[in-house]
Amino acid sequence: MVRSVRLASLLSAGVCALAVLGAGAAQAQSAGAIRAAEQLRDQALQSNIALDYVTQLTTRFGARPAGSPSEQAAAAWAADYMRAQGFKNVRIQEFPLVGWERGEESATLLGANPQHLVVAALGHSVATPAAGVEGEVVRFRTLEELQAVPDGSLRGKIAYVDAGQLIPMQDGSGYGPLTRIRGAGPGVAAQKGAAAFIMRSVGSDMHRMPHTGTTRYIDGKVPLPGFALSGPDASQLSRLMDMGEKPRLRLTSTAHTYETKSQNVIGDLPGRTHPEQVIVLGSHMDSWDLGTGAIDDGAGGAITLAAAKLMMERGAPARTVRVILYGSEEVAQPTNTGNGGGAYLRSLSPDELKNHVFTGESDFGADRVYAFGLPVGAQGSDFAKAAARVLYPIGVLPSPDPELHGGADIGPIVEAGVPVFGLNQDGTRYFDLHHTADDTLDKIDPKQLSQNVAAWTALVWLAADSDVDFRAMRPAATAGR
Repeated sequence: MVRSVRLASLLSAGVCALAVLGAGAAQAQSAGAIRAAEQLRDQALQSNIALDYVTQLTTRFGARPAGSPSEQAAAAWAADYMRAQGFKNVRIQEFPLVGWERGEESATLLGANPQHLVVAALGHSVATPAAGVEGEVVRFRTLEELQAVPDGSLRGKIAYVDAGQLIPMQDGSGYGPLTRIRGAGPGVAAQKGAAAFIMRSVGSDMHRMPHTGTTRYIDGKVPLPGFALSGPDASQLSRLMDMGEKPRLRLTSTAHTYETKSQNVIGDLPGRTHPEQVIVLGSHMDSWDLGTGAIDDGAGGAITLAAAKLMMERGAPARTVRVILYGSEEVAQPTNTGNGGGAYLRSLSPDELKNHVFTGESDFGADRVYAFGLPVGAQGSDFAKAAARVLYPIGVLPSPDPELHGGADIGPIVEAGVPVFGLNQDGTRYFDLHHTADDTLDKIDPKQLSQNVAAWTALVWLAADSDVDFRAMRPAATAGR
């Protein structure tokens, strides 16, 4: 019901935007800029730049864990790729990082009928002792249930949170309520005295391919070993408990951390008349280690790089378009300084930050864009009407909700005041693949990838070849106030 209402809102907003589009849109966007955006949109639908980039990236380097030799090598290659495509001022911005290697892991259901269970250690989880951790499993339906038990009451036991399978939704909103368990769960379990923490994998699939993902540091350390159980194995364990069994598990992990570095790869399409004004297109280079990081987030880098390249082939817009392939998006750190987005923000002077006029991030796979969101105050503007006109033919409607946050990579500059836009992708199948061994190149639909590039190229051109001041826009007054 919620989804159908939201779709109706999108359709209504799209129809209204198209209905009122007329001479007013040209106040912000000239007829020439709109025609150029439409031509770029159609050209992008036939382009293979994005597919070439993501194919080479995932084939040459495979998985790219943050700070690993493969991430570093991929970054150097991507910088050369940008240069070959004609990007200017290409540079690699390094920053220190605590890296993490998975090593080997296992889970065994003990007793008269032992069973092997499929698990993945959570990112930055500590290792078990060499002999493993063995204990009775205590199940909780929610993180709050775990938080409610007395401190120390789980001593020697294994805390297990089974909050159910992730429900697939177009906007991915089912993810947040479950991923918070992954981040906070090990710390809470340690407070309760547990020897280890396990949880149902945060995914919408029922394959024996657990979804990994980072957990949280507490006072500079991850307090105990944490694991994700694949969906079928979590169901197996929970069924046993529903039958009245009190299962015991043995968990092993050889995971470890190490000192290393990560890096952002940055390349520019300098602006024609206002090169000091910068629009940042973000994605991340690092990936989890189980697959090859095709949808998370090789596709995002491919989309943004291809959009800028297509604009370059037409001729530079008024403003500079900057593509950043951020490092170290996926992992937590003992301090808050290890993220590529934070490193980029720290590199900017106040004047440089002030001249960052717009930003967006592609980090939700490669399936089609269905809506676009603009900053607070920009909805209903002439710019929004022009964007609706250009994007409607490829099935992209204006969102009724403003874009507020972007993603983890651009989050630091957005919090520092840079206006943000969003191109919302269909995430219905995203969490079948996300953070699993199934995140591989064959899961990318080339036609949907090209539709992404078309949406990004058209919208960014409209913003880049204009003087629209998104910072100056304010929300319209609410009726009745």
